[in-house]
Amino acid sequence: MQKEVLVSGASIAGLSIAYWMNRAGYKVSVVEVAPGPRMGGTAVDLQGSTIDVVKRMGIYEQLKSSALNLETIVFKDTNDATVGSIAVERKGEEIEIERSELVRILLEQLKGEVAFVFNNSITALDETADNIIATFKDGSKKAFDLVFGCDGTHSGIRKIWFGDESEFSHFLGAYFSISIVDKLLVEQNTIQFFNVPGKVYMLNAYKHKTDIVFCFLSDQEIPYDYRDVGQQRKIILEQFKEQGWRTNGLLKEVADAENFYFDKFCQIKMPSWTKGRVALVGDAAYCASPAAGRGGSLAMDGAAALADALLAHNGDYLLAFQDYNKNLRPLIEEVQADAAKNVREKLIPSTEDGIQQMRQEGF
Repeated sequence: MQKEVLVSGASIAGLSIAYWMNRAGYKVSVVEVAPGPRMGGTAVDLQGSTIDVVKRMGIYEQLKSSALNLETIVFKDTNDATVGSIAVERKGEEIEIERSELVRILLEQLKGEVAFVFNNSITALDETADNIIATFKDGSKKAFDLVFGCDGTHSGIRKIWFGDESEFSHFLGAYFSISIVDKLLVEQNTIQFFNVPGKVYMLNAYKHKTDIVFCFLSDQEIPYDYRDVGQQRKIILEQFKEQGWRTNGLLKEVADAENFYFDKFCQIKMPSWTKGRVALVGDAAYCASPAAGRGGSLAMDGAAALADALLAHNGDYLLAFQDYNKNLRPLIEEVQADAAKNVREKLIPSTEDGIQQMRQEGF
């Protein structure tokens, strides 16, 4: 009989593992708590081993044709004068692409091949000798051979099966927000930075839209409900008021933006990304934080590594999961170490000297 797998999360990690498992001959179902695939978000940078992955998936040319063309990073002072700039040079075959466009291309590969269930989620898992039974929010139950948790930093699957988020989440001492507006606030294909010690503003303009990014350092974690967008906006509005530069106008854009996201800079570190018949992929397993700039890449790398291991071991998930944990870990640990260092030293300098160094060397 055809083996059947369940994927939790219709984002980059979930769609990628769905692609590989479908290609390997499994019957694949994807469940997503949202009413549709996870669109939106800032641009995704694909590089290194991920380029080989997307070539194997047959989507490299599509991605390349939709790539963004960032040209210049500009640093501003409080009077909006330019105090530094860096010309952007792409490394090798590196591709930067809108996250929504990447998701759309991945969805195209799955059309008619994979079953999607939206507005639903997994509430319980029960493993038996032969399968694992998922209970869903709508009350239904179904047995699967394997379950893949691809549901992000605040993974529900990880909480159900591995333990509370607090056991695995490591706070990096900073927070960020992203608001995407459908207009250009700076010149297209340009990123503008403005810094004060412990705070950074970033405006990234491409394809007639702008990402407004605010980041700030915080020695202590701030209590908030990650589902309460109003509460999150209030944190940003309070943190950045009366800071000079274009602050008032940008905060008004953030207050009105329909597309808003807020979270802490954190990393997920786990001794094992698998347990029984369940495997975690992407941010749910090894979030490196936005400071890495590699979330999409690591999700796609992880999905391919897991699928390759299952193929190498003829579907023996116990052996495959061992390989997945062993072979991918060096890359994850390297990226996480760099990202943790980058938050305070490069992305959000805490001193004027650090800001000057960032303007000269970039990040």
